[in-house]
Amino acid sequence: MLSNRELFLMNTAQTSSSPRLVEVVKAEGVYLYGPNGEEYMDLVSGFNVSNIGHRHPKVLEAIKTQLDQYLHVTVYGEFVQAPQVLFATELLAELPSNFQSVYLTNSGAEAVEGSMKIAKKYTGRRQIIAAKKAYHGSTQGALSLIGNDEYRQAYAPLLPEIDFITFNDPGDLANITDKTAAVILEAIQGEAGVRVPDIAYMQAVRKRCDETGTLLIFDEIQTGFGRTGKLFAFEHFGIVPDILMLAKGIGGGMPLGAFVAAKEVMDVIKDNPMLGHITTFGGHPVSCAAARASLAVIKSEKLVEQVAYKANLFRKKLSHPAIREIRGLGLMMCLQLDSFEQVYSVSKYCAEQGVMIDWYLHCETALRVAPPLTITEAEIEKACNIIVKGLEKYAKSM
Repeated sequence: MLSNRELFLMNTAQTSSSPRLVEVVKAEGVYLYGPNGEEYMDLVSGFNVSNIGHRHPKVLEAIKTQLDQYLHVTVYGEFVQAPQVLFATELLAELPSNFQSVYLTNSGAEAVEGSMKIAKKYTGRRQIIAAKKAYHGSTQGALSLIGNDEYRQAYAPLLPEIDFITFNDPGDLANITDKTAAVILEAIQGEAGVRVPDIAYMQAVRKRCDETGTLLIFDEIQTGFGRTGKLFAFEHFGIVPDILMLAKGIGGGMPLGAFVAAKEVMDVIKDNPMLGHITTFGGHPVSCAAARASLAVIKSEKLVEQVAYKANLFRKKLSHPAIREIRGLGLMMCLQLDSFEQVYSVSKYCAEQGVMIDWYLHCETALRVAPPLTITEAEIEKACNIIVKGLEKYAKSM
């Protein structure tokens, strides 16, 4: 009989020629467990998904309650479904008043696609500007926004009238004109290696968009729901975007995305043509029930308020000469090394020692550290000790 690993390689699509091949049979809190008792501390959080840890009891309770009521009943936007309505209402209560309407999707990439559509229809313009080294997803529209030719070329032609500016460079803002429908930026560039923009830059982007009638769209798919020490990262910059895109951490471990805007902007999908944006499973009631529970946990356990302290503890414990720089905001951190060989070797060593870390799509010379916000001081110390041992073993000798 073939093992699950063999069946994985035989029957499931592969996204790289060297998958990690870690088999998971259970997850709990900050830990993943393998079939032979292996235990891994998850410092990646399923790539910024498990903000409140894996299988939080409150999320499980909400899921089980919803399972006894109904699952999918119809396409999004037709029936009144309490989990969708209540989550949208609770989400809007956490946002500035210019956000009035929530469209729930299955994923971040779908949120990007919907945001691009409403921006173009609302403004009547076609040009969209994104940032170099950006990552916004892998569907055709989202892929068009990736600021890295290597990832776009194999799938060309993609969307026309997409242009790129350099993130955090105010000199490029003149490229935003009265022909620009939207500027789409990550609040913090994730796959570029956690690049935190200057406050003055973000405020200059907002000002330029206001001057040209351009919509400012923030991608908070990685940063949202507390990871940076604010519920939403845009709060660090003293500005508010016109459209906000969310996913990953909002669902409590269930698949869920959203884009949020003013009602007059969102309403363009209602006619000419009617049903201008449709999703069958978007805002699945079980996912929305989980999202409500997750938001309640973040607030009741005051997880956002703990982020800065825990981030500082990581920075203190990870003081090592092989780390050239620690970039990031809150518990979205990047350990800059000298080479991919170092990153790969340290990451492999840490996994063997029970700590799961990773690297970045556009920055392979840095280690990704983004643990669940629920991680304890003792777990931080344990993880950092293993990372430092990996650095001592592999980063100094290369």
